[in-house]
Amino acid sequence: MRANARQWLELADKVYHYRRDRLSAAELQDLQTQTSALHRLVRAKAERMKIKLAVEGLEEVLRRLGGTHYPKSSLVENVEFFLVAAIVILGFRTYFIQPFKIPTNSMWPSYYGMTAEVLPPDAPAPGPIERTFRLLALGARRHEVTAPRSGQVSAEFFENGSLAYTLKSGRKWFVLPATVKEYTFYVDGEPASLTVPLDFHDVDRAVWETYFGNQEGFLNHMQRQARNGQSLQRRVLELDPANGSTRRVVRVPLNRQVTAGEPLLRFDLLTGDQLFVDRMSYHFVRPAVGQGFVFRTGQIDSPFMTNPTTGRPLDEYYIKRLVGLPGDKLAIQDYTLYRNGRPITGSPAFDKNARRLDRFVGYRNEQALGVGQTMSVPADHFMVLGDNSANSQDSRYWGHVPAKSVIGKPFLIYYPFTKRWGPAR
Repeated sequence: MRANARQWLELADKVYHYRRDRLSAAELQDLQTQTSALHRLVRAKAERMKIKLAVEGLEEVLRRLGGTHYPKSSLVENVEFFLVAAIVILGFRTYFIQPFKIPTNSMWPSYYGMTAEVLPPDAPAPGPIERTFRLLALGARRHEVTAPRSGQVSAEFFENGSLAYTLKSGRKWFVLPATVKEYTFYVDGEPASLTVPLDFHDVDRAVWETYFGNQEGFLNHMQRQARNGQSLQRRVLELDPANGSTRRVVRVPLNRQVTAGEPLLRFDLLTGDQLFVDRMSYHFVRPAVGQGFVFRTGQIDSPFMTNPTTGRPLDEYYIKRLVGLPGDKLAIQDYTLYRNGRPITGSPAFDKNARRLDRFVGYRNEQALGVGQTMSVPADHFMVLGDNSANSQDSRYWGHVPAKSVIGKPFLIYYPFTKRWGPAR
């Protein structure tokens, strides 16, 4: 009964503050008298019946004076609850901790982006129970394209040897509009399509493993096609209907016969690492070389940071590793990153890249950090590189990160539930 009385007192307090400018002095006095009487009984832990009578007296006053605040419907309570919760969550996300999902593998193997786990066409696929477990634990979603008829499989490739795709309008979470990539395979000329997220870049590897065992097998196949001088079908592919961009493609046989309904390509798309970013620390502590570094790209002035469709600057969240502070000079030599003339320190990833250990591929001389070139970090800017230097667009391509674009540092990988779960490296 005392807990019930406290709820009535809370409602009475709300009515007082919302309606005191609309009530007469006598009405305000009546409301305050009944509220004070009930409050004294609750504080004194009076017997149940006395509290009940006082609640009934307060309820009668609220019925007369409460306006739209009495009675308080469950709908209003729910709306208020979710509104307050949303404000708290948005405020916490803006000023303290923000969740972040890594889409690409520019920081591999420190952090994983979306990757494909290839399922060979002749191997049994995981059943419903295993698929449900993999979805919950790893964020694994099945992607598959099947043969529309029996015959020879072929696919189109860009001139650089990567699998051709087009950009289409799709949906994110089945609701939000998004741009997706569509890959098309052909069986005796009849197309069959596969759609994946725009930031997913592992379809090529899935094709290599499915049809040729690995990338080397694929490259050998392409070289044989060139040596044989076969007349391959070529055309100009409209890459993005939104802006009319095109690229030349060539259709290449994949040297496999299939029957109708057989999988042409089948893989589970594993979600990228999802982590929490500390947005608070950098307001008080200077960023340190070697830390994971999250920033926005909207203030970076570079053609590499321009949306090819709209021509406007990209404004996205990126994660790289901080390698240079204002005034530093950076260079790359023999897979080693040098900072101010010495091999860089501050993270195990630096040494592993220099020695190419544990799947780290070593730093590569590209763009502004070509062989013999040096980059200097200007005032109020930072320099960042990806741990997967061979597959990372970073400061070598688009320059430095303005201090005002810094978001924070990652501190915890909370999903998926793999051996990487835990404190961010």
